[in-house]
Amino acid sequence: MGSPSEPSPVKLFFAILFSDEEKLFEAIKFISEKNGEIDFKSMPLDFDETDYYKQEMGENIKRIFISIKKLIKPDEIVDIKKQSTELENILSVDGKRKVNIDPGYMDFSKLVLATYKGGGCKIYIRDGVWIDIMLRYEKGSFQSFPWTFPDFAKGKYFPILLSIRKIYKLQMKEIRSKIL
Repeated sequence: MGSPSEPSPVKLFFAILFSDEEKLFEAIKFISEKNGEIDFKSMPLDFDETDYYKQEMGENIKRIFISIKKLIKPDEIVDIKKQSTELENILSVDGKRKVNIDPGYMDFSKLVLATYKGGGCKIYIRDGVWIDIMLRYEKGSFQSFPWTFPDFAKGKYFPILLSIRKIYKLQMKEIRSKIL
């Protein structure tokens, strides 16, 4: 018979779509002020898997990933999602977003994004926020699911995500060494 236990801390990251570099810099500054020191920042990558955001965000959309040094409890993602949505609204121009901020976290076995959209294989947390399990980590690499966003599923972000996972792994090793 099992007994209740606290989950291990998880690695907070942000997958940010942007079409305006100035707004991106403002977003990163805000994210850092609210969540702490950034310990990883990727180079921008072209976001060309879909035209879904083109009407709202315009042409030449890019994606960047950042991760935060401080580890979080999994349910903290709810408040972080709310902050991110507030920031998107602040940085919008004429009601159109110039940045789309997807907060997420990873642990040793999965990568999730926070969303306001339920359904499918999404898991409700609280306050209208769901988590969407995008990838699982198995046998040394990330694996997608049938519902994984196309840009995540194709693997072009895997090297970036593996770099973030490596940082997380070192952080967890340090935490565990302090416990023993």
